[in-house]
Amino acid sequence: MSDPASHAHEVAPRNTLVNLTTQPGKARRRWGQPFNLPIQDWRGKRVWLVGASSGIGLACAQALQAAGAQVVISARELGALSDWSRQSDAQGKTLELFPLDVTDGLQVKNVTRQVLANGTIDMLLYCAGHYRAQRATEFDLPDMLRHQEVNYNGMLRVLAEVLPVLLQQGFGHISLVSSVAGWRGLPNGLAYGPTKAAMTNLAETLYMDLQDRGIGVSLISPGFVATPLTAQNNFQMPALLSPEQAAHAMLKGWAEGAFDIHFPKRFTLWLKIMRLLPYRLYFAVVRRFTGL
Repeated sequence: MSDPASHAHEVAPRNTLVNLTTQPGKARRRWGQPFNLPIQDWRGKRVWLVGASSGIGLACAQALQAAGAQVVISARELGALSDWSRQSDAQGKTLELFPLDVTDGLQVKNVTRQVLANGTIDMLLYCAGHYRAQRATEFDLPDMLRHQEVNYNGMLRVLAEVLPVLLQQGFGHISLVSSVAGWRGLPNGLAYGPTKAAMTNLAETLYMDLQDRGIGVSLISPGFVATPLTAQNNFQMPALLSPEQAAHAMLKGWAEGAFDIHFPKRFTLWLKIMRLLPYRLYFAVVRRFTGL
C-alpha cells in the first residue's frame, strides 16, 4: 500500500507557485500570478470525483480520463457507470469506483481510506448535490435539511478526511462545484441557494488559508446545465449548457489557474453585475425577469 506522506518531499515542488520563503511549507505569491498552479497536463494525475454518476460530474470525469487523468468516482448510485468501466478496462484505462453516501460519516471515512490505499490524490472534486425548487410559501423542513446534508455537510465530511492528507503530502487541489444560485437570493432557491452560498464562502476561506501551503482551491459556479437535477425546472432556463460544455469550461479554468470558474459568461457576467445592486433595485430586477 502506498503511503502518501512518504512521497511528499519528492513531489511537493511540482505544485509550488514560486520560490519558497524561509518559513518551511510556505510560498510567496507575486501580484498578477494565476490564483492556482495551472493544470494543463493531466497525465499521471489522480482525481477523486465525489458525486459523478451523472450530469456535470460524469461529463467532467469522462473529459479528465480522455485528457489522461486517473479517475476515481464515488457516488450513491454507480450502476450507470458499469458500461463505461468495462470500456475503460478494455482500453487499458483504470476507472476506480467506490459507492459512497456523503451523509454517512463512517462511510466517508472508510471510502477515503480505500481511495488513498490505491495512491495519492492530486485533485478532489466535490460535485455531489441535491436540488429541489422550494419557496417560503411551501416550507419543507426535511427537504431543507436534506439539501444541507448533501450539499454542505457532506462536503465537510469529505474535506475532514482529505484535507489533512493534502497538507501532509504538500500538494493537491480542492475544487468545489457550487452554483450561481449561491451568489444572491433567487425565487425557488430557498433550500438550494443557501447551501451554495455557504460553499462559496468556504471556498474563499479555504483558498486564503491554503494558498501558501502548495494546495490549490477553485470554485465552480455553473449557470443552467442540462442535468437530471435541472430537468425538474418548469421554466425556460437561459443560456442552457450541456454537461460536456460545462466540463470543457471547468478544464479550461483549471488550465488557466483560476479560482473563480463560472460559466457561461454571457449569463454569469450579468449575475456578477446584479450582485453589486442595492436591495431595492436587485429585488425589482429579479421580479421583472422572473415574473415572481
